[in-house]
Amino acid sequence: MFPSMGMPELILILVLALIIFGPRKLPEVGRSLGKTLNEFRRATASSLSEVTEVTDEIKEEVTKDITEVKKDITAVQQVNQKS
Repeated sequence: MFPSMGMPELILILVLALIIFGPRKLPEVGRSLGKTLNEFRRATASSLSEVTEVTDEIKEEVTKDITEVKKDITAVQQVNQKS
């Protein structure tokens, strides 16, 4: 998750959290942080799925437009060949 953070950095963060919040509050703070991260992950996944859905719709529309343009080009070429 944090590729540039090693074990000494994590230990320092845990010691600081223990000093700041104390041993009684630390589990509560950890739970709250976990719930917050979980909610953030859910919101991110939801947003990502919405963006993917819209992107797919746009791709379909562009593909349809390209197909129509190809048909029009073919029709023009056939008219030009007959002339």
